[in-house]
Amino acid sequence: MKYEDFEQLKEECSKCNKCSLGSTRTNVVFGVGNESADIMFVGEGPGENEDLQGEPFVGKAGQLLDKYLQVIGLDRKSNIYIANIVKCRPPGNRDPESGEQDACIEWLRCQTRLIKPKIIVCLGRIAAQKLISEDFRVTRQHGEFIKKGNILFMGTFHPAALLRNPSNKPDALSDFQALRDKAEELNIKI
Repeated sequence: MKYEDFEQLKEECSKCNKCSLGSTRTNVVFGVGNESADIMFVGEGPGENEDLQGEPFVGKAGQLLDKYLQVIGLDRKSNIYIANIVKCRPPGNRDPESGEQDACIEWLRCQTRLIKPKIIVCLGRIAAQKLISEDFRVTRQHGEFIKKGNILFMGTFHPAALLRNPSNKPDALSDFQALRDKAEELNIKI
């Protein structure tokens, strides 16, 4: 089905039970932000805090993401949109399985069609491998822009991975600065 607006899409997504994650969720974590944003961020899936609050990246990893966004003049409520590959929390915060990703990816595709972003930033390995390339390696390819169709994609470190391995924080910061520079180059207002 082709969705004409976000409310209709969100309502249908909230009823989804295409995979087993639907039976264990507290909330569908649909996404947050400007539904006309030129820049979209995509993570792998909600964690415990996200499942409880129904919003992506609200725990410690989300606080770190917000700091990086603030450094380059972006804000989750005004000029970007944030979503995930899967909309329901995998048990124990495990990685979403490929079948779960496949069952959920159409929701993200519909969001992307409605938003029409110019840049999509993949937060972490799972999002980058699903959206950019199956063999994408964040540690080697972070910060690189790859054009697919009319959209530029970039993979960077997942904020939760940065909390576990703070030595990658300077690389992540340079990725965000490269994002700001690319946005300016494309005349995207920040």
